[in-house]
Amino acid sequence: MNTDTDIAVIGGGLNGPLLALAMASQGHRVTVIDATAQSVRKNAAFDGRSYAVALTSQRLLAGLGLWRQLADNAQAMLEIKVTDGRAGEGPSPFFMHFDHAEIEEGPMGYMVQDRHLRRALIDAMDASDHITQLSGHAVTGQRAHAAGITLTLDNGKLLTARLAVGADGRASSTAQRAGIKRIAWSYDQTALVCAIEHDLPHHGIAHQFFMPQGPLAILPLPGNVSSIVWSETDANARAFNALPDADYIDMLRPRFGDFLGDIRLTGKRWTYPLGLSLTTEMVADRVALIGDAAHGVHPIAGQGLNAGMRDIAALAEVLTDATRRGEDIGSVATLARYQEWRRFDNTALAMATDAFNRLFSNDNPILRIGRDIGMGVIGALPGLRRGAIREAAGLTGELPRLMQGKPL
Repeated sequence: MNTDTDIAVIGGGLNGPLLALAMASQGHRVTVIDATAQSVRKNAAFDGRSYAVALTSQRLLAGLGLWRQLADNAQAMLEIKVTDGRAGEGPSPFFMHFDHAEIEEGPMGYMVQDRHLRRALIDAMDASDHITQLSGHAVTGQRAHAAGITLTLDNGKLLTARLAVGADGRASSTAQRAGIKRIAWSYDQTALVCAIEHDLPHHGIAHQFFMPQGPLAILPLPGNVSSIVWSETDANARAFNALPDADYIDMLRPRFGDFLGDIRLTGKRWTYPLGLSLTTEMVADRVALIGDAAHGVHPIAGQGLNAGMRDIAALAEVLTDATRRGEDIGSVATLARYQEWRRFDNTALAMATDAFNRLFSNDNPILRIGRDIGMGVIGALPGLRRGAIREAAGLTGELPRLMQGKPL
């Protein structure tokens, strides 16, 4: 069957373009479809949104030629400190402290701003002869058949491909049209996201402070700036987000503490409802799902984007190997290998973040004692501590070639 493109990627956020670049590097024709206009996606204004990119995810970015553009604006995460406590009372004496010096590979990860990552992705797609971008258009229908899949766009045009990849988020229309079911529930929490300037340097240290209402992550950015992911009950988050900037910072201060001196808001403020979302399958007939389209987890460990990047590296490897063997990249047998590789890990991550959030987002005195002792034990035992550091860096499990720093 003659097709318009080899792979149609539905969703032009972060995961979709990454997969497109990986497959284009192997000579595949890729079409990226996104309902948002490119001019909006490419807006370079700092808006406070940033991502924790694990070491293995940085390797993927380097392997796709993106890290050269990102390196100067990235901040290495050299240490992670995890504490428990209440706002205004300071942290518990039991804590976990992870230092990148305990592993040989380098920093555990990097903080990268959304604006820099999106621009690097769009610039790379613009420069590729194998990628076609359809911005400002949505997919309204899809029909799989023996040799490919036909997508219907909102302007009535049809696009045929050998494989469609859903990278369209937790409410993935691609998954819905393919008949893939989803398990989901809310945590009745909302993430307040922003960036703050502070008087003192952060020295590349990331902090995770667990409070009864939800965790507060303080993540280092270049300069005396940190990214904040502040989880609160839905009611608290609505009240805090309605405040003027000065009052908003006043609510953050007792939770943040004074270890970095005075703090000031920089950039925009965002809110995101928190919940778990997990599809029952990652593939269907001529369809594969990546990132949040397949699994959405609590940001408690900062692993959402990294899990999506593992999907991308695994799917790209499966499709590349299938192509080299002369197999159909959209066949049931090919896609089953991708699902077998990624489904268990994604389910385990979802369950782990769910359990961790439920364990820490409460003020039960018995649970507080148990988790504080647990953190103290992990922090005190080198073997457990090193294992946790390697997990944070993404160095555990069966790593795809791109995450090992090898060519695809």
